[in-house]
Amino acid sequence: VFALASAASLVEKIALEVRGLSRSEVAEVEEGRPEGSSAMPHKRNPILSERLCGLARVVRASLAPVLESEALWHERDMSHSSVERLVFPQCFILVDYMLDRVEKLLGELVIYPERMAKRLDEALGLPFSEGLLLALVRAGMSRKEAHLLVARLSSEALRTRRHLREVAEEAPEVRARLSPAELEGIFDLRNVLRHVDEVFDRVFSQGYKGGDDQR
Repeated sequence: VFALASAASLVEKIALEVRGLSRSEVAEVEEGRPEGSSAMPHKRNPILSERLCGLARVVRASLAPVLESEALWHERDMSHSSVERLVFPQCFILVDYMLDRVEKLLGELVIYPERMAKRLDEALGLPFSEGLLLALVRAGMSRKEAHLLVARLSSEALRTRRHLREVAEEAPEVRARLSPAELEGIFDLRNVLRHVDEVFDRVFSQGYKGGDDQR
């Protein structure tokens, strides 16, 4: 049941991400066949994702009666039997259904990359702040000093509604350690995504092995 609860929670994490990215103010993804709201026709409700999140709670809740069955009279009374007869089949059936539905969810998921790109532009380059911090550390700045500097530059970017790269280019501490070309690379989305295909191939390829003896 612990393994089943973990599997259900993993499915829920995926579904929860879809729900978040499906919100009207985000709208970066959409379920393949979303249902409209009965009260607000413009809404596209992620019904399947919401269902998976609810079922994950049911599976996790099944841990409680299983744990309660740890303490038995004289090592082996039969009070656990009724629990196991109910919980085990239910959890296997629910997780089997959840795995089938999450495969359908991901297979039919509609993605809007142009909306993602627009939101990145609106973020003023702040998602690249970690890359800037790490580049400064590699260039010899202490991590604490780099963290404080990038935090200050990020606040300045937000306050003035300017791109973080533009603010960083004006900072003497940054110019002393990073060249214009290096700064350009830090804020280039292609560099951030350069290993994505390799990661996906490694994880989802048919021949991937999670361990020495696991497929």
